[in-house]
Amino acid sequence: MKVEKLRLGLIGKDVSKSVSDRIHAFILKEFGVECEYEKFSVPSTDFDFAMRRLLGDFDGFNVTIPYKRDVMEYLNETQGDAFLFGAVNTVVSAPRVGYNTDGLGFLLMLKNAGVSVFGKRVLVLGGGGAGRSSAAALKKAGTTVCMYQRNAENLHETCRELGITAATNGEGGNGVYGGGFDILINCTGVGMHDSVGVSPVEERAFFGVETAVDLIYNPEKSAFLQQAERAGAKILNGKAMLFYQAYYADCLYLGVEPLESQAEAFYKKYLKNF
Repeated sequence: MKVEKLRLGLIGKDVSKSVSDRIHAFILKEFGVECEYEKFSVPSTDFDFAMRRLLGDFDGFNVTIPYKRDVMEYLNETQGDAFLFGAVNTVVSAPRVGYNTDGLGFLLMLKNAGVSVFGKRVLVLGGGGAGRSSAAALKKAGTTVCMYQRNAENLHETCRELGITAATNGEGGNGVYGGGFDILINCTGVGMHDSVGVSPVEERAFFGVETAVDLIYNPEKSAFLQQAERAGAKILNGKAMLFYQAYYADCLYLGVEPLESQAEAFYKKYLKNF
């Protein structure tokens, strides 16, 4: 039976500026499906209530900072990358199954931007859901992955779980300056909302870096990317990743097989319309 309409949502601490509703509506329209999409910005104290509503009243929903791990206790099962990454960004409500499309979206974004990762040395900043997903996806793709986050205990636990290396902090919390990285990726969220204009590292962190990626897409060129550009690195924000992970999520909601060529075609059409 063909799906004609989906009721979807997004939950996070602050999703007021998210364009996920627009993206999902566009993608699903391409599939010939109507979409009702609501955004829920909730503090941790309201998370339980919001989860029960989403699971009870919605066909599925997406999860963003900082709830990609918290959502797992409400699910019956996690599959694929969600199980491997230990983070969920997509939930199909009826069976209470969680998935993670961040890694697929991230790698497709890099591929279509002409960024080769195989054999490269990569530093991931941030060990939350986005950082875990990106690091695990990069490891699967054949990179040498290092990670840094301020909480040393959490950092070492995450690195142990993912089988990657913990990076050291060179200057009392101001940045990571080990050098020798080909790609530097900001997965911290620093540079958006209340921290617009702030970078998680100092400019010297980009010495020798070929490509800098910031998963932030609003603003389009964060302070992190501005630093990288001044250092001569190729820069890339998370706009395409946001679209591609939404595409893979919508394929899960619809029960259809995703195609990279279709995802890219949809994205090019989306860019012409928005």
